Amino acid sequence: MGYCLLRGVLFVALAAWTSADDGTVTFVSELSSKPAQKLSKYGWYGNVRLQKFHIPEETAVARWLFSVTKGHTFHCGQHNVTIYIQYGAPPVINPTETVFPNATLWSPCLSLILPVTSQSSMTFNLSNPAPGDWYIGAHLPEDDGRIEQKGFPSCSYFFQPQLSIRRAVDTPILQPDTIIQQTAAPDRPARLKTGSHICVCLRLYVPEFASSLSVSVADCSSEDGADSGNCSLVLRLGSTSLQHRPVTVNCSGFGCSASLTNPPWDTWLRVVVESRLDNRTVTFTIASNCTVGCKPKSVGLETDDDISRLRGNSSSTDSTAASNDSVIADPVTSSNGSASACVWSIPVIHEEVDVLSLRFTPASGANVSVTDAHPTLLVYPLYTQATGGTLNLQLTLNTTNVTLGNSSSVVACLSPRAPVLQLNHSQSCGTALFGGYSLRVNASDPKAVVRLPFPQSTTWYLTLQLLCYSNDCGNTSSVSVVPEVFISACVEDCGTYGECRLLRSYSYLYAACVCKAGWSGWGCTDDSAAQSYSRQLTATLLLTLSNLSFLPAIVVAIKRFYITEAAVYLFTMFFSTFYHACDQPGVAVMCIMDYDALQYCDFLGSVCSIWVTILCMARIRHAFKYSLFMLGALLIAMSMQLDRKGLWNLLGPVLCAVLCMVTAWVYRGVQRRHCYPPSWRRWVLFLIPGATCALVGVCLYIFTETEDNYYYTHSLWHLLVASCVVFLLPPKEKNREASGWSRGWSWSWRPRVCGYTLCQSDKDELYTVT
Repeated sequence: MGYCLLRGVLFVALAAWTSADDGTVTFVSELSSKPAQKLSKYGWYGNVRLQKFHIPEETAVARWLFSVTKGHTFHCGQHNVTIYIQYGAPPVINPTETVFPNATLWSPCLSLILPVTSQSSMTFNLSNPAPGDWYIGAHLPEDDGRIEQKGFPSCSYFFQPQLSIRRAVDTPILQPDTIIQQTAAPDRPARLKTGSHICVCLRLYVPEFASSLSVSVADCSSEDGADSGNCSLVLRLGSTSLQHRPVTVNCSGFGCSASLTNPPWDTWLRVVVESRLDNRTVTFTIASNCTVGCKPKSVGLETDDDISRLRGNSSSTDSTAASNDSVIADPVTSSNGSASACVWSIPVIHEEVDVLSLRFTPASGANVSVTDAHPTLLVYPLYTQATGGTLNLQLTLNTTNVTLGNSSSVVACLSPRAPVLQLNHSQSCGTALFGGYSLRVNASDPKAVVRLPFPQSTTWYLTLQLLCYSNDCGNTSSVSVVPEVFISACVEDCGTYGECRLLRSYSYLYAACVCKAGWSGWGCTDDSAAQSYSRQLTATLLLTLSNLSFLPAIVVAIKRFYITEAAVYLFTMFFSTFYHACDQPGVAVMCIMDYDALQYCDFLGSVCSIWVTILCMARIRHAFKYSLFMLGALLIAMSMQLDRKGLWNLLGPVLCAVLCMVTAWVYRGVQRRHCYPPSWRRWVLFLIPGATCALVGVCLYIFTETEDNYYYTHSLWHLLVASCVVFLLPPKEKNREASGWSRGWSWSWRPRVCGYTLCQSDKDELYTVT
């Protein structure tokens, strides 16, 4: 049950269904839970445990429960777990306070600190949350750089979030230009209560192309009439998304109103009226008015020529366009008789290039005409699958045909959920409930770039307009710009010292940069702790040249006629050298084959070297020894394929080989009634120094390696392991005088023929001629 997504929905009726005139609301409760995940120390974004929750429409209250439990019993002290909450997209975090890449903009998300000893939990409540996807991230403090070997016990913590919501199923709808009466009474349990205050929740639909919205409250009266006209009401428009709060107006006197310029398009907007009169019934009237400033002349494909043109501009197999042609919107006359501003709408083709890679292209071509008379609008819909990447906007001024004066510039505003329908020198780039990102290009600075990591899942609008100082553009009434908008997995592919990796949280995909050679930051552009090229070269040379210490072990093995063992040592030295040459984090890298193949051969050769050395020390019969060599190599190869970094992949062969060696030594000692090996010089000068080298090397490998001292300690590990092989290899066998290798260094061996049988002085091997 803990390994799958638990999503239970519990419906609890809090009030009976009544007529619409009564104005009561029915609430239900829903519960969703995620499986527990093991937390990691923060080194890069891949160490963050990311979970996604969905909050439906009309949710009044959301309550998260965060639980952290220890996965062991031994004492590890107190650790702080950092929890992030973000709406619409994964949280962009910077716990190490590194430098972001140029032109990369981001907004801090809500972060919570949960101290953990053995088991801890905390709750977070949010009223009127924004509907949609919410993302929860958690991690342990910053990684100290210590390399922990897999399989050894370590401090582990498991994080599990749960979400319970209270949702209204019949929220009253506030129709435009319609006055409705509402009552906030303490005796109605269907009303939402925040503390001792009573709230009345409504919702209204904001259509597309809306330019303004107003909601007014009037005719306020209390139950006893003592505070008639002064009911202490608070009017709120919009939902809470942590980064953006609802528009709040305190009502005093006979009423109040709240106005939104550029409200979010094509969405339901929450309206909350809160009474601050404790335990008293308050009655009021509420009305709304929505102004649709501009509507396009036509929407949809009309002719086959449009389809052909869209196909001609699309280079991918999956592309869609927002509309069919560049149309100028009809001016709509508002209630006061003045015409609202209109925009020039440009259709956009949406191309899916790759995973987390999208490209948006204007259907009319790369160049877009921008005038000073009205804004130019482009629409970019981003779905949930695109929020795990980076939204890139590059605006380039085309100065080929028209020369833009120094007093003129093209201003752009990229905003979510609703566009800015008018741009001028004083107006900021932002809508009623959400902020925007502004750009400006002119003759002196013809290119501007904005990068947004993890953009919100919504429709983004790009508004362009030519602005001239002193309201005089001269002979230039329109210019051409090239807006390049695309989604990439990482910022500039993480640069030279980074690698862009695709991450997954269940079915949700997102990407992040993992940096190397001391570089850090969201795009691996922070060089405050970067390694110099000389240090990178030193690390590469130490880790590769230290493998040459296996040459004495190879020479000793050949001189003592252990040819198979020497071949294994040569294999280990070769692949360890080139694996470490390919494994370096900087630019001093050389890979002769695939990295995974080099790593596999290095790990396989290292364990096989230990296996054959200990079996060689056992001094067992050749047929039995070489059978164990082959069987062990096959089993080690299989275990390396399953989990090459597992602890038992090393301990298993070592323990089996030591058991064989001890059994053989005990057997010989009992037979000869003497300690084996019998010579004290062998123990003092060879076995004890060799075992000491091996023990010190293992301790260095397991307990002292960190990211900073890796190339020192691991190079020393190479030296110690190679040295212990020289000490531990047994001397040459004295009973092999008749073998080909025992006759000095005679490479031409001619066996003695006895009839049809190849004769030998020992009985280890028998060759037959047929």
